[in-house]
Amino acid sequence: MEEGSNRTLVTRFILVGFMTEPHLRMALFVLFLISYSLTRTGNQGLMTLIFLELRLHIPMYFFVGSLSFLDIWYSSVYTPWILSDCVTKSKVMSYAGCVVQFFFSAGLAYSECFLLAAMAYDRYVAICNPLLYASAMPRKFCFQLVAGSYAAGFANAIMHTGNTFRLRFCGDITINHYFCDAPPLVKMACDDTRVYELILATVISYNVVATTTLILGSYTAIGMAILRIHSAFSTCSAHLVSVTLFYGSILFMYSRPSSQHTPEWDKVGALFYTVVNPLVNPMIYSLHNKDVKETLRKPLGEPQHPSEWRQQRRV
Repeated sequence: MEEGSNRTLVTRFILVGFMTEPHLRMALFVLFLISYSLTRTGNQGLMTLIFLELRLHIPMYFFVGSLSFLDIWYSSVYTPWILSDCVTKSKVMSYAGCVVQFFFSAGLAYSECFLLAAMAYDRYVAICNPLLYASAMPRKFCFQLVAGSYAAGFANAIMHTGNTFRLRFCGDITINHYFCDAPPLVKMACDDTRVYELILATVISYNVVATTTLILGSYTAIGMAILRIHSAFSTCSAHLVSVTLFYGSILFMYSRPSSQHTPEWDKVGALFYTVVNPLVNPMIYSLHNKDVKETLRKPLGEPQHPSEWRQQRRV
């Protein structure tokens, strides 16, 4: 850490991580390695299954595959650093490394919010307007929804990251967390953070409220349709579980005042949306989906590569 005339320049941070007891390092390493391996295997397997199986080439599974792709990268932002922390004594992360991790963490998290909202809209169209499903959700529009989710996510990440790292950090450079996150960084700031916290709350609230409103609106209409079409519930239950896990952990982390944040609970809460959610998503969408389970039971045949969506009116 170097001191200038008007500004304190922080060049590195020290991440405490989970390592309070040295003898637990190997146990935690094995636990997170298994979790990361299962996350990558499950999501890559689901993506491959959707790509190879012709009957899964409809919008709903395109969005599921897109979510699996996002979760692979999302878990990769955090878990490799945790694994490195378990086997090395060095807990130092450069300032630039912290900025990069923060940016991709925020970008992928915001992108998942918008992608989950797009998936809710897809389920709304499929269940409430099944006769118009093929024309309302063409392949091009599905690609645009996914691309728009990433564009909106990373546009918000630029704002979030710029707003955070314009702060001056001084004093203790230790972050009592396993990645560079907003709450511990704010506690290290030597500037007045009231404007920062107002901007942060506005950005997060706008995005969470906007996507949550779309999801709730979609599922309100779906709920009314389910009263008439009981079989439709199975196609929505997996998405509802995924949304509940992701939004529940996000709201637990960022809806509380900064005075109520503690390092221990922040780590536990963050684990749900950084490690647990990407791990369980492929299981949720596989176990709750009849088409995926039937495909898994089939013997492997020649891969099929259709050039366009199958025109099926599925719910």
